[in-house]
Amino acid sequence: MQIINRKNLFIWIALGLFIFACQTQNNNPKVLISTDRGNITLELYPEKAPITVANFLKYIEEDRLKEATFYRVVTQDNQPDSDIKIEVIQGGLYEDNHSDALPPIEHENTAKTGILHKDGVISMARYGPGSATVEFFICVGDQPSLDYEGRRNSDGYGFSAFGKVVEGMDVVRIIQKLPNEKQYLTPRLKILKFSIVK
Repeated sequence: MQIINRKNLFIWIALGLFIFACQTQNNNPKVLISTDRGNITLELYPEKAPITVANFLKYIEEDRLKEATFYRVVTQDNQPDSDIKIEVIQGGLYEDNHSDALPPIEHENTAKTGILHKDGVISMARYGPGSATVEFFICVGDQPSLDYEGRRNSDGYGFSAFGKVVEGMDVVRIIQKLPNEKQYLTPRLKILKFSIVK
């Protein structure tokens, strides 16, 4: 009788752990960015940054990123005039007034979302707050100067982070090391496809 009870107890514990694991799995969307240098998988955070995530997914769902590239890399060595240095790779449609661009979105800063610019975080490039459309960047290493009240931009509003690389940071680092002139890749790296995988 004691052996049966122990077996039952083990089964119930295992079942409980399985149910707990299933319940705690998040349903955050994932996006696969395919390039000929490898793939990058992002996890997006719609509960924390709903406007920015919805905007990014809309570009993918409406097939507006056919001409997207990675075109800019910022390293410690190629920003001699910046007192506050960052490290990122930047992508998007490249042109300010591209025909596939949607209207600018509300600025969801890091004080509002709680998503800080840590290694692998994806965020929106912008001019002023509320001017972001489709251009995005991925942090290489932690970049606190891009957060709200960070010193990279004089306005202090920081940038709108909305997800993180969960696979493919090695690819991000490969892209960051590609040849560039004054931060701009020569040539730009074509993004073959954006796919929503979850």
